[in-house]
Amino acid sequence: MRPFSRRAALAGLCTLALPGAARAIEQTRFPVAVSARRIAAFEPRNTDRRRFGALHFRGGLVLSSGHPRFGGFSGLARLGDGRDLVAVSDRGYWLTAKVMSEGGRLAGLAEGEMAAILGASGRPLTRSGLFDTESLCIADGTAFVGIERKHEIARFDWARDGVEARARPVPLPPALKRLPRNRGLEALGVVPAGALKGALVMIAERSGKEDEPTIGAILGGPRPGLFTVARPGGYDITDLAFLPSGDMLLLERWYKPLRGVGMRIRRIAGRGIGPGALLDGPTLIEADLGSEIDNMEGLSVHQENGRTVLTLISDDNFSFLQRTLLLEFELIL
Repeated sequence: MRPFSRRAALAGLCTLALPGAARAIEQTRFPVAVSARRIAAFEPRNTDRRRFGALHFRGGLVLSSGHPRFGGFSGLARLGDGRDLVAVSDRGYWLTAKVMSEGGRLAGLAEGEMAAILGASGRPLTRSGLFDTESLCIADGTAFVGIERKHEIARFDWARDGVEARARPVPLPPALKRLPRNRGLEALGVVPAGALKGALVMIAERSGKEDEPTIGAILGGPRPGLFTVARPGGYDITDLAFLPSGDMLLLERWYKPLRGVGMRIRRIAGRGIGPGALLDGPTLIEADLGSEIDNMEGLSVHQENGRTVLTLISDDNFSFLQRTLLLEFELIL
């Protein structure tokens, strides 16, 4: 979902301003130089504060690039020890890069590259009308991408082909195909442990009215089926990620025209996930524009020297009023 107004002319302005930009737009794979400005404090009015709820702020970056395709990142994965970053933009592109750190804090991205997400034919996925790629997870060498407006999930052989992998459809329950057009599959992940190990879990941003639970689904594994997720406070679901234990973290967001944007992360016990369940759980962190947040849409979890690290990315909607943020937290509870 795009909670802020898009600046539709921005890409056009960039094309006029940048030599060769029109040719770059037509390319399906190209390098991108990514600039990074460090965020020293998550709460600017209290620069010494590092702990926020159950999370410890490790650092953050404001990312930018002169390439008109850069931005709109809604899904995120960090592989292995976290050095390899993969993101998807809601205009059907991969971003891959190496994460650079100094003194245990984010320092920048290197070796940036973007590539069109390919459909089964080898042509860009967007040419078949499958745009608005909003969610991503990579597990056991397979990448899964959720496509919001068409309510589709595509799988890719990431281990073999990387960004050159071609989409293969994942069959979905009929209930997911009836989701609101711009309230679709914003969150997905593969369960790493427990009774549902190996199953693909997905959750819709919002499937009903303002305060109603939203729908989720379990695909594969021994207990496939539908469930719902409570939405206290009117938050919308924007992503999920699993902890090694099988517990699920939910990234959520609200947007109000006169108040701006807010963010929350909840922890859902893995043992409670199952067909027919109504899921809810404690809040790990909650923040508004008093903190360094924007339209936070992507969440990834990785292990680093025995620590559990959460990484968040924001969707700037290609608007000069917004920012692409990359934030890092350590789970301390």
